[in-house]
Amino acid sequence: MLYYTTHIHSEDAEWVTFIHGAGGSSSIWYKQIRAFQKHFNVLLIDLRGHGKSKKPIYEKLKRYRFDTIGNEVVEVLDHLKIASTHYVGISLGTIVIREITERFPQRTLSMIMGGAIMKMNLRGQVLMRLGVLLKSVVPYLLLYRFFAHIIMPKKSHKESRNLFINEAKKLYQKEFKRWFTLVADINPLLKYFRFKDAGVPTLYIMGEEDHMFLPNLSKIVKDHQSATLHVIPACGHVVNVEQPHIFNKVAVGFLRGV
Repeated sequence: MLYYTTHIHSEDAEWVTFIHGAGGSSSIWYKQIRAFQKHFNVLLIDLRGHGKSKKPIYEKLKRYRFDTIGNEVVEVLDHLKIASTHYVGISLGTIVIREITERFPQRTLSMIMGGAIMKMNLRGQVLMRLGVLLKSVVPYLLLYRFFAHIIMPKKSHKESRNLFINEAKKLYQKEFKRWFTLVADINPLLKYFRFKDAGVPTLYIMGEEDHMFLPNLSKIVKDHQSATLHVIPACGHVVNVEQPHIFNKVAVGFLRGV
């Protein structure tokens, strides 16, 4: 089973489950725990191959799929007897959350999607294709650094960029390749998500400077009745790290109103 930690508010409090992005770990939520635990029970999960979910205690897979990743998250919920939960995700973690919600809508109370990936712009698609070609010949950390600087290019993005790079250093080469291949094949799934409203209360929190993902998301939210968008000024992709006070205030306020 995946590694997880809990922070309990009370026995009857609702749960909020945090899902990190590719190359990260549950440690990226350290600026959120205190604010959310004031009102909710908090569950932090390390996805397969990340953080402390590295021990060979689960099935070894040559190729990853989002339903497999989602099933491992649900396994933790079942273990803790959590019937339903709010979700908070960042970057690739938002896709994991949406995929779980698509299959188990009754188990999702709401979704908060930070730095959400719903469509890659042309630059992103070209970079992904380039990465697929180079992933077997270029050291994975060099490739990850390159993508981190493309997605989070500004000096003000340095903290979140370095956080993800430092977490990525803990990945294995083979693990990185599996996750990279998963992301490279993501377009059909994202197209379906853009077409279909999730049907549960959804808040997208995006940085004004998230140039790769914000423009397309703004159009999508207009077509999804269950979704709302909050844009944080002077902020990049990893909104929970760059502007934690704003992120926490907006997210907790949304959850308390659901």
